[in-house]
Amino acid sequence: MLTRREVTAAVRPFNNLLRRLNDADFGLIEPHLVPVDTQPNDLLYNPGDNVETVHFPCGPSLVSYMVPNEDGRDVETVLIGREGAVGGVVSHGYLPAYTRITVKFAGPFVRLPVGKLDAAKSKSRTLSNIFARYADCMLAQIFQSTACNAIHSIEQRTAKWIISAMERTDGDDVVPLTHEQLATLLGVGRSYASRVIQTFRVEGTLETRRGSILVRNRETLRNRSCRCNEAVKAHFDEVLRGVYPDPETGN
Repeated sequence: MLTRREVTAAVRPFNNLLRRLNDADFGLIEPHLVPVDTQPNDLLYNPGDNVETVHFPCGPSLVSYMVPNEDGRDVETVLIGREGAVGGVVSHGYLPAYTRITVKFAGPFVRLPVGKLDAAKSKSRTLSNIFARYADCMLAQIFQSTACNAIHSIEQRTAKWIISAMERTDGDDVVPLTHEQLATLLGVGRSYASRVIQTFRVEGTLETRRGSILVRNRETLRNRSCRCNEAVKAHFDEVLRGVYPDPETGN
């Protein structure tokens, strides 16, 4: 028999951060949540845009933060899935977006006006604390990504990004990631990313399909990866236990 907590979670949007809220705190924002469906590359924010809405990815939906550079390329810094939210998580009042935020993997979202979240946080210390702790986790994720880009090989980072995407697509072995998208994640040219993928193909670790990557050997892929994902998950588990997606349970 399901517990009351499990029944409550079942009727909420499939976003782990929202499911982490107690009933009273969720009740403060639930009337203002708006469900939407998204498509790949849907733009949520451009640099300088006024951040007026918090976006909660649900299920396998995935969002990427991209930093524009002077050479015209966008470099992705972090991926956000059902473990969190993007836009105005801890802000009060006017906040311009610093990066370009786009939908990486299509799927359901729920949206919440920043003003409604701020009003709810002013009424509940526990609600405010949850979002502050999530902001700490996201900052740790950014720190780890910066270190990863500086010290780990392209092959290690490729394996890391694919594993990170798998964890947010319900543990599926098919990841809807193109060579071009992977190149953006790595901050390299498409041809370079394709050569790395070819190396994994020769090893029997991956196969490529039109618009996606099929993981043939998860264990080998994890062995080729750096341990940055594990470091981030460990911090999430310490600060917000149960929020980071678990590919084994589907939560």
